[in-house]
Amino acid sequence: MSDISTPASERPADEARLFEKMLEHVRVLYPDRAEEVCNRLLALISASRSPSSAGRPALWDQRDALVITYGDTILAEGQPPLNALNTFLKQYVGDSVSGVHILPFFPFSSDDGFSVIDYRTVRADLGDWQDIREIAADYKLMIDLVINHVSRESLWFYDYVADRTPARDYFIDVAPDTDVSQVTRPRNTPLLVPVNTHRGIRHVWATFSEDQIDVNFSNPDVLLEYIEILLHYVNQGAQLIRLDAIGYLWKRPGTPCVHLPETHEVVKLIRDILSFVNPGCLLLTETNVPHKENISYFGNGDEAHMVYQFALPPLVLHALNRGTSAHLVEWAAGLTPLPPNCTYLNFTASHDGIGLRALEGILSLNEISDLVDSMHRFGGFVSMKANPDGVDTPYEINISLFDALQGTRRGPDQWQVERFICSQAIMFSLKGIPAIYLHSLIGTPNDLHGVELSGRTRSINRKKWQYDELVDLLGSDNTPQHEVYTRLKQLLAIRANEACFHPDSDQEIVYSANSLFVVLRTAKDSGQRLLAVHNITQAMQPVILNMYPELSDKTRWRDLITGDVLPDILPLINLQPYQTMWLSEYQE
Repeated sequence: MSDISTPASERPADEARLFEKMLEHVRVLYPDRAEEVCNRLLALISASRSPSSAGRPALWDQRDALVITYGDTILAEGQPPLNALNTFLKQYVGDSVSGVHILPFFPFSSDDGFSVIDYRTVRADLGDWQDIREIAADYKLMIDLVINHVSRESLWFYDYVADRTPARDYFIDVAPDTDVSQVTRPRNTPLLVPVNTHRGIRHVWATFSEDQIDVNFSNPDVLLEYIEILLHYVNQGAQLIRLDAIGYLWKRPGTPCVHLPETHEVVKLIRDILSFVNPGCLLLTETNVPHKENISYFGNGDEAHMVYQFALPPLVLHALNRGTSAHLVEWAAGLTPLPPNCTYLNFTASHDGIGLRALEGILSLNEISDLVDSMHRFGGFVSMKANPDGVDTPYEINISLFDALQGTRRGPDQWQVERFICSQAIMFSLKGIPAIYLHSLIGTPNDLHGVELSGRTRSINRKKWQYDELVDLLGSDNTPQHEVYTRLKQLLAIRANEACFHPDSDQEIVYSANSLFVVLRTAKDSGQRLLAVHNITQAMQPVILNMYPELSDKTRWRDLITGDVLPDILPLINLQPYQTMWLSEYQE
């Protein structure tokens, strides 16, 4: 292994190649210090590289699916929450998923973990790194790198206030009369926060809240800190890294300060480092923005391996709320081909609310307003964002997805479970890797008590379950939690055994009646085809299968969900309200 003093001519060939790759990115970021910074990076990387990191495994297949959860979603008396979570995963989730995204489990001061005090420590009330490694032994583990900001209670910020090096230069302070009107804001709180320091009152940059202070990536020492943290996570077993709020990373006065070229160079640099340290480790960017901006983080196949399908949750919700697939079909049919070794992370719910920014240019303001009104009637809330013109607009809906689907725009009805299962079946059918929020897997309703306790609307979708209570609900045949959990596990098991659902399998959106959402998937190697047909209404829908040219040259088809084999002559089939059929070519 080389270190910072190793002459370039004496570096191993693979390290020399990495150095040249890093240099391309770092020259954009720190042109006057590029070689120095790359030498320091290489010293960190060489010391952290695993002996088994050579060779690139297959990135993903149809067996891949993630569950998203907080470390303390499951509580059991006498057990650290991470241990209780591990027990629940082993006993009730099993191999239904291949990976687990544990949301930030570090000491924090606000935002349920996303205002990090110490990146290298597991919260004592959750467990320790051994608990994390035990989960990573059974599942591909995703860890958040909360890279845009830190807690104002972090040691870095204390040192900034005290004017101590090196952290005195880790943050961005500007004159209070600086024109920041062009800066893109995800919140309607002030961007500049006054802070009493040993140098007097300073106004620091805080994109998300006064407790989440943005770090200064124009200082290369900050980059080095985060790369060291990243390598620590990989050494603790992380196989997926999520870059939180990455779009806001780089700031340049006079610009919107979002998606700047320097931010993309940082993402490319991180991908190159991960590929060297652990070729099987995947990079996910979190950018809750309109679709075209979101997919820019694929780069040319040299940035994120995965980006979230942020348009999917609100479009699926809108389709099932209104009983029309028109907007969902138009959006899905317009998805552009992916670069090599890239895919989507599909989701319909997460720890955050249902983001609305991705709907810009897809739904009208009136349609978004109508959807928000429906969610208010179902017990939800809406968060707002500030715009440069001074007008606040809806940013995200805060609601449990299970309760968001308790009815349509006409109000609640008896189809909640069926409608909810349909929403998940749509996600499972689409090209990419599905990520299912743990509260979706178990049909958690709105947690209004949690909102009252925390005073935060996002708590509506972050319930903490007592282990015994949850197990009783899942084991009782007459509870919605049992039905949702059982049926979703069945769908995940079917999906894992079907090559047509490989993330790289071809996808075609089939135009049909607005009451249906139809997807054709074709396996890469075998050419095997699967037609996923979803009834998104509360009425029975006739489906005349011979109207689909995709099916006309085959005589036998089997619904993977029911196991039924269709007759030789393609019939008219009546889909029950919110029913899904996964029709696969059948050979006796």
